[in-house]
Amino acid sequence: MLKGKSIVIIGGTTGLGFSAAKAFVREGAKVVAVGRKPESCLSFELVLGENGRAMAADATNENTAKNAIELCISEFGSFDGLYHVAGGSGRKFGDGPLHELTLEGWNKTFELNLTSLMLSNQAAVQKFLELGKGGTILNMGSVLDFSPSPKYFVTHAYAAAKSAVVGFTKSLAAYYAFENIRINLLAPALVETPMSERASKDETIMNFVKTKQPLDGGRNGRPEDLDGAAVFFMSDASKFTTGQTLYIDGGWEVSEGQYF
Repeated sequence: MLKGKSIVIIGGTTGLGFSAAKAFVREGAKVVAVGRKPESCLSFELVLGENGRAMAADATNENTAKNAIELCISEFGSFDGLYHVAGGSGRKFGDGPLHELTLEGWNKTFELNLTSLMLSNQAAVQKFLELGKGGTILNMGSVLDFSPSPKYFVTHAYAAAKSAVVGFTKSLAAYYAFENIRINLLAPALVETPMSERASKDETIMNFVKTKQPLDGGRNGRPEDLDGAAVFFMSDASKFTTGQTLYIDGGWEVSEGQYF
């Protein structure tokens, strides 16, 4: 489905991004990934070989996505799609319920989840316009952008930032549709990543998750659960789709979840 495509993944050397990178390569793509740690970049290139390149950089730096796109073009000859996965919890900076939320927690959470995404989307759109071709952008949201869980997942800045990603994505999709640039959004519930480690190690929370995400026996999501959708949005199969949010949440949205 992705033969001949060259794709940049921001946040692509671990977790959801790395899983997607491997899926993209299996479908015929070449991939450039941005990761925070040099060691994860090295592992990425060892696994993907000639089909992958990685660079260690901070997604909140205004030049990071631009440099990754230029690397993609120089190494693989084209730039066809951007998948923005990078983001994270601001809990350690002071995110939480509003009455406890710190200004640092608010600002850092928005920087991680919205500013970085704005910068990568801007770089991708600018390059698509420069090249005079269409392209595809896929952003990462969260089920918490509209379906809160007040007992176990209370990070109000994170919810606000991810809600903003929805509006931002739709606004861009509307404006750039005339340029044949399509921009969509994936929104998972709890997935096994380093960010979800706190919840994944808490037996009480996991008992709740079994009823809140009841599909497939009730479990955490896995990175590969998002790969099929990511391939679709990166491929020409989605050429008539833009401004859409696809929730891959194991049933979170439609399930009450039980407290024990």
